[in-house]
Amino acid sequence: MLLDEVPAALISQCVDHFNLGPDKSSLSRISDQLSTLSSARDLQLQTLQSNLKKLSRQLATVESQHRVTTSNHDASEHAHEILRLDTEKFRVAKQASDLEIEAQRMEEELRGLRATLGELDKQGVEGDVERNRDVGDDEVILKLKVFRSLGIDVEADASTGVYSKAVIRNTQKGDVHVVNIDPKFSRFFYADYFWRTM
Repeated sequence: MLLDEVPAALISQCVDHFNLGPDKSSLSRISDQLSTLSSARDLQLQTLQSNLKKLSRQLATVESQHRVTTSNHDASEHAHEILRLDTEKFRVAKQASDLEIEAQRMEEELRGLRATLGELDKQGVEGDVERNRDVGDDEVILKLKVFRSLGIDVEADASTGVYSKAVIRNTQKGDVHVVNIDPKFSRFFYADYFWRTM
């Protein structure tokens, strides 16, 4: 015989000398990990598929809204509205510019009227008594015209002929003020009061 021992005994001794426990444990552990990974991969795949369906529905909704908006949009009407708004903008800007110019003109006119009133205040309501009678009458008439143009009517006392009362009409506010002119107050006081009342 080639072998001194029985082959079956030799094979049994070889099998006994191999330690198969750790290998079996490793195989079992690897099998459990593969099962866990497969479950996690399936769960992740289900989540991604759910997200994909949700995004597909959102895309379909947005595309539908876009189609509706596109079908309802009228390019010519939009261009016409833009042109109308541009025209309105330029018209408003021109009106603002015109109003600014008019305001400056009125300020200049107001300054001129104030200067005229200052000169009239220096001369007094009755004019300069040192001038001759005709010139004095002309100045009084001119002053009365200026006062009337400003909305002020001056009334003279019937007994003395001295101007002692002024009626101020404010057309913007719609009111009337009657002022008794007292000689103890200065002309500047009354001029300032008249301007504030107007």
